Amino acid sequence: MLSVFGLINSAAVFESYFSENQLADHSSSEIGWIFSLYLFIVFFVGIQVGPLFDQYGPRGLVVAGGLCMSASLLLLSLCKEYYQILLAYSILGGLGGALLNSPSYGAIAHFFDSRRGFATGIAATAGSIGGIVYPILLQNLFPTLGFGPTARILGFILLGLTVPATLFIRSRLPKKEGPGSIWPDFTVFQNLKFTLSAVGIFFMEWGLFVPITYIISYAATLSGSNVHSYTILSILNATSALGRFLPGLAADKYGRFNVILITIALCFITVLGLWLPSGNSQPMLLAFVAIFGFASGSNLGLVPVCLGQLCDAREYGRYLSTAMMMASFGTLSSLPIAGAILEAKEGGQNWKGLILFSGVSYFLAFICYAAVRVLAVGWKISARF
Repeated sequence: MLSVFGLINSAAVFESYFSENQLADHSSSEIGWIFSLYLFIVFFVGIQVGPLFDQYGPRGLVVAGGLCMSASLLLLSLCKEYYQILLAYSILGGLGGALLNSPSYGAIAHFFDSRRGFATGIAATAGSIGGIVYPILLQNLFPTLGFGPTARILGFILLGLTVPATLFIRSRLPKKEGPGSIWPDFTVFQNLKFTLSAVGIFFMEWGLFVPITYIISYAATLSGSNVHSYTILSILNATSALGRFLPGLAADKYGRFNVILITIALCFITVLGLWLPSGNSQPMLLAFVAIFGFASGSNLGLVPVCLGQLCDAREYGRYLSTAMMMASFGTLSSLPIAGAILEAKEGGQNWKGLILFSGVSYFLAFICYAAVRVLAVGWKISARF
């Protein structure tokens, strides 16, 4: 998780650097495709990875994923053209992320049931730690070493992280017998609660990755300083670490869907209530990234445990991968749409439109998860679900 989600949480650094250097002559929407394609592959290739985890276990997948992610950054260090960055970062890096994603969550599900939210929250803090450390590392190395050597250093760091991950990750439940199928079980969509949850993930990721990817460019536009904007991203990821741990702990006690509803509500309230009217106000922007970081930190951490509540543990990889397959189309389209909205205004500064897109997406995700809860326990506010 430190590798795949640490890199995802540092996407704003690469977006800002690409837009000012290698890809300065490309539009925001075109640059957005780089990160959307990366996220799409991470989740869409999970169609195959989840069932492979169910049948063969996690170690081989983790080795292959770590090697792909490391190779992605080593090749990225040599890239000068748009298509080269797309191949190295988006496709190869996305494949590596897909191979790491499902085993990371699936292995936790094998060892925890009643405390799964807490355990997943602890593990998911690794992504936030990466989102704190990597931007600071890049901020200090880009001006002194340049892009190429910095990308190679990050690539070797990810390679080093693969070793302990391979040694310590394992599964507990018996592997499935027979050859099985690597394709998802689309019959799970007959479960209306699962379908609504998957649609909720789709909209949630529409909302989530817009601020994560564009917050540095937004802050730099206001302050004129990339140093300050990199600090903004680190603050967001620092509070996100708390948001991955504490809601996971609360979810086991008060109900997983109950807690994710509260955090999603807090996300769209902060996006529309703090980020949208922030304008040139640095205090409001700092308040937004701190609160949004905490609220959004649980987005990725609670999704797997909520889905796990709807299926048997041995089917968890298939359920998660099928849901992520659907959500992947949200990640594929979110950043290009956001980039197109940003450029709709002359000068490419339609920030209010971009922020509204994120906030409304979160609100739609809230409606989906609320519907799942109503189907499960009715309108009882005190019910634990």
